[in-house]
Amino acid sequence: MSVLHVSTQPFEGQKPGTSGLRKKVTVFQQPNYLHNFVQSIFDSLEGFKGTTLVVGGDGRYYNREAVQIILKMAAANGFGRVLVGRGGILSTPAASCVIRKHGAYGGIVLSASHNPGGPHEDFGIKYNIGNGGPAPEKVTEAMFARSRAISAYHITDAADVDLDTVGKRALDGMTVEVIDSVADYAELMERLFDFDRIRALLASPGYRIAFDAMSAVTGPYARAILEGRLGAPAGSVMRADPLEDFGGGHPDPNLVYAHDLVELMYREGGPEFGAASDGDGDRNMILGHQFFVTPSDSLAVLAANATVAPGYAKGLAGIARSMPTSAAADRVAAKLGIDCYETPTGWKFFGTLLDAGRATLCGEESFGTGSDHVREKDGLWAVLFWLNVLAARRQSVADIVREHWRTYGRNYYSRHDYEGIDSAAAEELMDTLRRQTGTLVGKKLGAYDVASADDFAYTDPVDGSVTTKQGIRVGFSDGSRIVYRLSGTGTEGATLRVYIERYEPDPSRHDDDPQVALADLITIARDLAEIERRTGRPKPTVIT
Repeated sequence: MSVLHVSTQPFEGQKPGTSGLRKKVTVFQQPNYLHNFVQSIFDSLEGFKGTTLVVGGDGRYYNREAVQIILKMAAANGFGRVLVGRGGILSTPAASCVIRKHGAYGGIVLSASHNPGGPHEDFGIKYNIGNGGPAPEKVTEAMFARSRAISAYHITDAADVDLDTVGKRALDGMTVEVIDSVADYAELMERLFDFDRIRALLASPGYRIAFDAMSAVTGPYARAILEGRLGAPAGSVMRADPLEDFGGGHPDPNLVYAHDLVELMYREGGPEFGAASDGDGDRNMILGHQFFVTPSDSLAVLAANATVAPGYAKGLAGIARSMPTSAAADRVAAKLGIDCYETPTGWKFFGTLLDAGRATLCGEESFGTGSDHVREKDGLWAVLFWLNVLAARRQSVADIVREHWRTYGRNYYSRHDYEGIDSAAAEELMDTLRRQTGTLVGKKLGAYDVASADDFAYTDPVDGSVTTKQGIRVGFSDGSRIVYRLSGTGTEGATLRVYIERYEPDPSRHDDDPQVALADLITIARDLAEIERRTGRPKPTVIT
């Protein structure tokens, strides 16, 4: 075996987004494309010789081939050890857990999260730093700069590594340790939550749960924990076997793409508790019988009930939420007397707050919730947290949420996604809104008086870093607001996300359908941005 130094040329567009580099599989399959980006990661790092790297992914198409390339390049670049999930599999939160538990230098996670998989669908790669979280912008900017100047990559010509047998093996002077993908993560969950109490709940006569793994990475984790350690009946985990194309489905846990679970939960006599996770295991959807919990409400309810879980019995240091997420968690923080931070979208922005001990729980409206146990959002963790709350309170999901609204008021909230729209049209729409922000204050839109309008910018309270152009906010005098943002998680066109929120303190008005309660604001949001005229879309692709 020998190290090969292969000449190459830069590719355009290898700029990591909020969740790494995402492109179509066919783009990554181009000669040298993946190699260039991996070498750009290594070239932008310092002091890693002889250290440990963690590697794994969500099992989508091209995952195994990519893992082999990364292992051989890690050996050629001087890493001392790589921990890799069996079969090349690690959920994103499990990868963060492994990095932290084993004191690894960092990790490479292969995932395009909730995007479709298959030979002609999406693939992704990102680098996580030693705290287990996504690389901050200064690191990703260095990677991008290197990708534009790269002239060679380094790789060993060794044979492929056996990824399916747990154990250690040598790869050109580097140790490759194939680990059980679930074990470290399951051990951490058992420390955080009261498994005995949850086990008793699941053993209650007639109590049923349903977890939809969406043919994605959380299937083995949910089987091992929910059915194995907690005793849920076999079959409680639906679509539990990870497939390279996610069974032809779209592994995004929302009311549209998790339709099988939704139909089951809204059926007469359906399960008491339902949940779903996404392609790489970092997102979650929570359902009660005939009841949907918005991600914003989920964060708020977990924060209000956190001390029932052993891992959070001492209380919370603070709460952090992304800017588009509703202010429901802010009200809980105020009552608890703790800080609530508003950050840009992207889990990396929570990292400094978690590391500094300023926040314990954090969440995004895009079905992501997490805490300081790892540095990624964590779908199955949120499911176990909800089960711990249900086991402690012995109420239904709907009763717990409605009681929460009576205490704190309800933040009516909805997100309208326009997926795959023309990128130039999307950028022009945002630029036009950005130019209007200075003139909107004091105007009346429908029955609402505009009290504020800006393009959200964030100064990190820990490291002082500044992030700009994070979404257009239009606030009204009654506390309602509309937010417009372009998502960075797609691979084709652009996704325009429009967030609409209205606070309702009156319990007698808490049972309206959100689309009805928000109808006036939805019309204002559509008309203000001229969405149909500019995008050609008369209605959203997905409403949550």
